[in-house]
Amino acid sequence: MCLAIPGKIKTIESQMDGMLRMAKVQFGGITKEASLEMVPQAKEGDYVLVHVGVAISIVNEEEAKKTFEFLKEAGELDELEPASINQLKDQ
Repeated sequence: MCLAIPGKIKTIESQMDGMLRMAKVQFGGITKEASLEMVPQAKEGDYVLVHVGVAISIVNEEEAKKTFEFLKEAGELDELEPASINQLKDQ
């Protein structure tokens, strides 16, 4: 099953002469890169749902934390291990 995982945008940069917006998104203790093409209004500090390297929607912080905790408890965050998935609470 493919899931969208909530994370917090830490930084945004333009690539390809400004034609592509990419973000560093933090998921617990791990940071990965994601495209912001589907959420052009996203800004640093926003929480986004990321699916296969693409941010697909902006979510509020409370919902992001609840979803992240649920995925953690369900064992769906194995690819993010061994990150200290004591996660979004510390952010």
